[in-house]
Amino acid sequence: MGSHHQHGPAVIWLTAICAVSLAIGALAQFTPVLPESIAIGFYLLSYATGGYYGFTETWNHLRQKELNIDFLMISAAIGAAILGQWVEGAILLFLFSLSGALEGFALDKSRKAIHSLLQLRPKQAIRKRADGTEEVVPVDRIDVGDVVIVKPGEHIPVDGKVITGQTTVDQAAITGESVPVSKESGDTVFAATINENGVIEVKVTKTSKDTTLAKIIELVEKAQKNKAKTQHFLDAFEPRYAVSVIGVVVLLIFIPWLLFGHDFDSTFYRAITVLVVASPCALIISTPASIISAIANGARNGILFKGGAYVEQTVEIDTIAFDKTGTLTPGRPQVVDILRFDSDSGAFNDDPGQINGLMEIAAGCEQHSEHHLAAAIREKAGQLGIEPRRVENMNAVPGKGVVASLNGMKVRVGNSNLFEDSYQEWPEILKEKEAELQKEGKTVIFVSDDGIPAGLISLADKVRPQSKKCIEDLRKLGIKNIVMLTGDNPEVARAVADDLGIKDEDIYAGLLPEQKVEIVDKLKQKGTVAMVGDGVNDAPALATSHLGIAMGAAGTDVALETADIVLMGDDLSRLPYLLALSRKSKKVVWQNIIFSLAVIGMLLAGVFLIDLPLTLGVIGHEGSTLLVVLNGLRLLKGM
Repeated sequence: MGSHHQHGPAVIWLTAICAVSLAIGALAQFTPVLPESIAIGFYLLSYATGGYYGFTETWNHLRQKELNIDFLMISAAIGAAILGQWVEGAILLFLFSLSGALEGFALDKSRKAIHSLLQLRPKQAIRKRADGTEEVVPVDRIDVGDVVIVKPGEHIPVDGKVITGQTTVDQAAITGESVPVSKESGDTVFAATINENGVIEVKVTKTSKDTTLAKIIELVEKAQKNKAKTQHFLDAFEPRYAVSVIGVVVLLIFIPWLLFGHDFDSTFYRAITVLVVASPCALIISTPASIISAIANGARNGILFKGGAYVEQTVEIDTIAFDKTGTLTPGRPQVVDILRFDSDSGAFNDDPGQINGLMEIAAGCEQHSEHHLAAAIREKAGQLGIEPRRVENMNAVPGKGVVASLNGMKVRVGNSNLFEDSYQEWPEILKEKEAELQKEGKTVIFVSDDGIPAGLISLADKVRPQSKKCIEDLRKLGIKNIVMLTGDNPEVARAVADDLGIKDEDIYAGLLPEQKVEIVDKLKQKGTVAMVGDGVNDAPALATSHLGIAMGAAGTDVALETADIVLMGDDLSRLPYLLALSRKSKKVVWQNIIFSLAVIGMLLAGVFLIDLPLTLGVIGHEGSTLLVVLNGLRLLKGM
């Protein structure tokens, strides 16, 4: 209804003055308490305050040669005054102004749910000076490269990397993750997240204007302006409808009066009542009230819609293509098997002490390697509480592994190529084991001690714990086609797909980024496709699909730019939530549209069948508008 809600507190004051002056006018007119002569003055004041914003909206639209709903309301109030029905005209303007204020309040509530993100932004930070002393400075004076100190319980003021200290951080505001995440040196932290227990020093990587939080707020504000299709349709429909209503009202006044000799006052009164009840206020507000609430609900749960259109678009999705690495899997290998080989017996040995010995050598050799497999071995040793052995003369052999000395003996850790150079005969049982593990999509690392095979370690990029449940939930929600795209080799792809219950014909492996685009294009011929990726190398495919969904986007700017919907955390369980939320919002939009049209139909029938009084028409009309707004607000609550 118009754009009342842009006016803030002023409309509430005007509505209050309108109500008081209406009450005084009615007291003067209908009771002996006040002189009747003052009634008209208070009614005029009531009209001026209740109709102020409606009139300014009408004037702005008329200057653009357009009619809007406010014009219908102002005309009805003037018509009531012409008939001497000042009370009814004033009640109409009071309720119109009140519902504008309440509608504004409701939409502001949705916006506040989003702006509560802004409240998270700390105003100041403790900066560490070059001499090691501390100073408190406003956040906007902090530059990239500065070091800030964050104490337990404080909000982290900017995006950056931890350089000293260990802590856990509550990232729910940014990523929607419910469990705090542990952070240590080298890890990224985001502005507005909460440092829970340790003191950390953070090197600033983005100024306060460029933080992930600032981007989220900007995106969400854009999303609210970026309307849904239904809303575009209703916006175009409003001026045409207003013109039709005016045309019908003019005919309702002149045909009965001039052609059939009906009494002018009663004819005019009925036409004015039609003008009120036929106004589509509830219909016009039905979509924005619901869509903005859905956008706010998403933002609170780590889901960013780039616009209202994407809330509606999600409902149509029947095919979802997942990128594998970084989406269905975390994108970093983990140690899966540790197999100790006993060369005397020629068999594997599962004695825990022997296994630990194998890991001590492997972790010692990989102590300073940058390779991601080396990092996984060190991480596993840490989890098992194993202290890496101290090795000397470490020598990395590119593409093969590491050779080093331990107590004067040579130790080797690497792939089979490293050993083919130094062993004529590699025990058959180890070769068979390697082949078997590789079939399962694992990478195999061999360890030898003084030229004797000591065992092997297998690593794999394991499926995320929530991937399996996410795919089951999507199938329950009726998503028929679930496809996996990956640049990885077919063995690895198949191992992951088997784990997730994805059929062989839905696996596309060994793809380059441009081939992902071709497959998305192919899928689009059969259905409405959402592409889910981590946004780094998936940007072209995200842009090609009907709906690009980037996940873990708290880390990547590319994803924030190219995707239509952004899942801020690395949490795939948000995907079924996203589908359920968009379906629920579509349901609410349609409930609102059907209810609004039914109320208009009922009130119009009332005017012609039982001579519905203007006052009841006003109450029915404004009441339906409020109910529609409140129904839309239900989407602010959880699912």
